[in-house]
Amino acid sequence: MTGTTGPTGPTGDTDPKDTQAGATDPKSAPATASGTPDGAPLHLAVALDGAGWHPGAWREEGARPGELLDAAYWAGLVAEAERGLLDFVTFEDALGLQSAAFHLPDDRTDQVRGSIDAVLLAAHLAPLTTHIGLVPTTNVTHTEPFHLAIGIATLDHASKGRAGWRPQISSRAADAAHFGRRTTPQLTEDDVTDSELISQPLRALFAEGAEVVEAARQLWDSWEDDAEIRDAATGRFLDRDKVHHIDFQGADFSVKGPSITPRTPQGQPLVVSLAHATTPYEFAALSSDVVAVTPHDRPGAAAILGQVAEAVERTGRNVVERPLRTFADLIVFLDEDPGAAARRKARLDDVAGAELASDAEVFTGTPAELADLLLDWRSTGLDGFRLRPGTLPHDLTAITRGLVPELQRRGVFRMEYTSTTLRDHLGLPRPTSRYTKVS
Repeated sequence: MTGTTGPTGPTGDTDPKDTQAGATDPKSAPATASGTPDGAPLHLAVALDGAGWHPGAWREEGARPGELLDAAYWAGLVAEAERGLLDFVTFEDALGLQSAAFHLPDDRTDQVRGSIDAVLLAAHLAPLTTHIGLVPTTNVTHTEPFHLAIGIATLDHASKGRAGWRPQISSRAADAAHFGRRTTPQLTEDDVTDSELISQPLRALFAEGAEVVEAARQLWDSWEDDAEIRDAATGRFLDRDKVHHIDFQGADFSVKGPSITPRTPQGQPLVVSLAHATTPYEFAALSSDVVAVTPHDRPGAAAILGQVAEAVERTGRNVVERPLRTFADLIVFLDEDPGAAARRKARLDDVAGAELASDAEVFTGTPAELADLLLDWRSTGLDGFRLRPGTLPHDLTAITRGLVPELQRRGVFRMEYTSTTLRDHLGLPRPTSRYTKVS
């Protein structure tokens, strides 16, 4: 197994510069997850992006670059993820074209460029699936909070309770030019050498992002569960006293409400964030139900969980009432034959002209070796993992048909879905509307 790391962006983008190599020895990992509190199940998600997370993936044998804008391509990937009983899938999105640089657009023509809207894609996939959670990414810096809230609420209705949302701030100043209403900080080459340095000039955007999420949560609550009466005999469709103006006032925006979308099956769709540094850890503590972090080894996982716990304490979050699930991100290349995944990644690096750099640890190995690593890291207190397939569909299929059966054999992963909502998959309670009167 090999790992390649690079400077990390607090909003989930990858900076390709300054790579370094590391390694994890599967022989030192435990075969069981006995260190996990209360024997809780291991959770697994996958992050889907284009032809895969390697820039050269679109040129790999078996890739389907001509179908990346085809809804049927994505339907097939998500069907495979659901076949593997995964908790949820995430869909990447951005306000600008993909770029090899974290903080600037580029003019490259040898990598995948162009994508489709993540929320609309998830809505299309909702009736084609039955159990798996659907978590699109949206920008919260330049998009109206009201529109974000009703879009995700609609997805929760369409999926019958399987919607999530990954809010993402705009870390590229160039994104602002699409809207013409404001400017945002331009990160420098020095900033992007370190994830803490990246987050400092973006701190105000994270604060605004937390307000956007809070406004959305209040909009989701603005209809009480029984606000719709739908009584044709009496002519009463709605109990107007159970639909509320939220009158949210943020530092730079306000939302009166109520939502136009009635309360959803989950009450509040699941909020997922990706975090690499102090400021985004605080954002997660304030706003998220699930936070994905990017350790590069077991000690790093333990240290990051400590930082997340400190952020929870600083923000005053009550994790008994509002649990925060922690996932670790990994880019994975999987093959059954020892050494095959590493050779495949090396071939892709040659095609791309550079070794893969990522905010997340890069794993190459067999499904059994990855299971060893996951269970080793899990003993630090992680609830699960969000795996980023290096190539699609190869590494997704290796997860669902190689890794999942291996984890099932070890008794740490579900044999079937036993719930139908994303919150239930993760053991998270359904929130009560803040406007509901306690009788």
